[in-house]
Amino acid sequence: MMHILLLWLVNAFAVYLTAQLLAGIHVRSFGAALAVALVLGLVNTLVRPIMILFSIPFILLSLGLFLLIINALLLQLSAALVDGFAIDGFWWAVGGSICISAIAWFLGSLANL
Repeated sequence: MMHILLLWLVNAFAVYLTAQLLAGIHVRSFGAALAVALVLGLVNTLVRPIMILFSIPFILLSLGLFLLIINALLLQLSAALVDGFAIDGFWWAVGGSICISAIAWFLGSLANL
């Protein structure tokens, strides 16, 4: 249980730090970043596998680059569901998903998650 809470905090910090680094992503507070991390985790658990299943041909044709599009769309969906989190456009969502993933990976590797 502690592992899940620590992972949630790492993801929330990654969302918050990404909003500080990228001008097109806005988070009102760290509480909103916590909500985004929770919603993004749920969306990635429930919606992402379905999107991947239906887009396998595009993923194969693009050699996996279509997964960036899926991640950006899921981040935009999270922005639509969470008050206090906004993304200015699709390309900001692409950059934000890359940045969130990189920061969460780095922090997770530091914490041995």
